[in-house]
Amino acid sequence: MRYFLDTEFDGFGGALLSLALVPEDGGEEFYAIIKHDVITDPWVERNVLPYLNTVPEALKELPLSRSDAAHALAAYLAHDDEPLIVADWPEDLAQFSMLLLVGPGRMVTIPPFTLQMIDLSGFSTAANSEVPHNALHDARSLRDHVINHLE
Repeated sequence: MRYFLDTEFDGFGGALLSLALVPEDGGEEFYAIIKHDVITDPWVERNVLPYLNTVPEALKELPLSRSDAAHALAAYLAHDDEPLIVADWPEDLAQFSMLLLVGPGRMVTIPPFTLQMIDLSGFSTAANSEVPHNALHDARSLRDHVINHLE
């Protein structure tokens, strides 16, 4: 299965704030908000934080610790033998990969997966999203653009 990924984070190289995976078949989506103490980027504070919980009721959860978010992600992907994770921004892939780490030399158990970076020059997932700068809505925008315009 192909999953479209988007993340929100605290500025360049900053802490992960939320992560979403949207499957290509329209099935169950994954969305997690990660606990954070302080936001260092004023743009993120204005344009991301107010929209973190702007998701369907079924996906609203309290913010999780990084470890709990990693385990929730592992449980979500456990049913897929070879997930393909697709993103349009390198930091999304980096944030996804780093979330899998739960301690020094320790990671959550997930099936073998493939990461795919696609170049969408000239297309902005946020500008075409129902709720810009919300990871779930931006991941949906990415999926819709790829399926409806690139395939």
